[in-house]
Amino acid sequence: MTIHTFACSNLAGAGERQRSGVGSRTMSASIYSTKVDAESAMTTNGRDVELLPFVNDKHGGVIIEMTTPMDPQLFSASLKSLLSKWREQGIRGVWIKLPISLANLIQSAVEEGFWYHHAEETYLMLAYWLPNTPHTLPVNATHRVGVGAFVMNDKREVLVVQEKSGVLKGLGIWKFPTGVVEPGEDINIGVVREVKEETGVDAEFVEVLAFRQSHKAYFEKSDLFFVCILRPLSFDITKQESEIEDAQWMPVEEFAAQPFVQQHELVKYILEVGLAKADKEYTGFS
Repeated sequence: MTIHTFACSNLAGAGERQRSGVGSRTMSASIYSTKVDAESAMTTNGRDVELLPFVNDKHGGVIIEMTTPMDPQLFSASLKSLLSKWREQGIRGVWIKLPISLANLIQSAVEEGFWYHHAEETYLMLAYWLPNTPHTLPVNATHRVGVGAFVMNDKREVLVVQEKSGVLKGLGIWKFPTGVVEPGEDINIGVVREVKEETGVDAEFVEVLAFRQSHKAYFEKSDLFFVCILRPLSFDITKQESEIEDAQWMPVEEFAAQPFVQQHELVKYILEVGLAKADKEYTGFS
């Protein structure tokens, strides 16, 4: 993993709002606006085609929201007709939200010029830019958020684990509890949850000590990793059987003496900044 410089200051403010019809590239928190009331069919080239369900977004674009099965040929004809109509109306950004149950419609959308924008467990979002100009649609989410926990008791023992899988499997290496924040989960909640899941130890979030940014990590995305200090509220360990080989409270000097800690820049930094906070030599984000 490539380690980049830690920033020990507040994160920058939220980016500019995204507009699907204008130049900003950060998606608005709510892309949906008004529901379109329209007849169930329209006439194209002398024959009726079904009108696809869509909503207007807040930025001059439209979102087709498919929910029920449809014949691909009928879908293609309806899509062609709508795109022609929207082009005349000056619509620029067009989205199609396809649930996984309607994956048979993907080819028809791609043949009309749509591209993949992002996918979740239950749906695929495709996008299309109608004008003959460079598009200004928002890019997909670019970062994953990870957390690492520095938990030390009154005996100056740190809470550490050995992983049952991954690159450290079977190496006998002790590391700090780490994990990934779930969608919609705050950093302070996520790091407490990870400690509890991996070790069974209840802990209280104190603060963020530092954070690290790296790139081209999981699925070619960037990664933000937050080092957090936690105060233990319980001390009995119950390791997570599915992911953790072992867990224990370890004297901090013994942990620091591991060659892995001395050679791994991120782990070494977590230890150093955690001890600096514990010894009141560093204020963190307080």
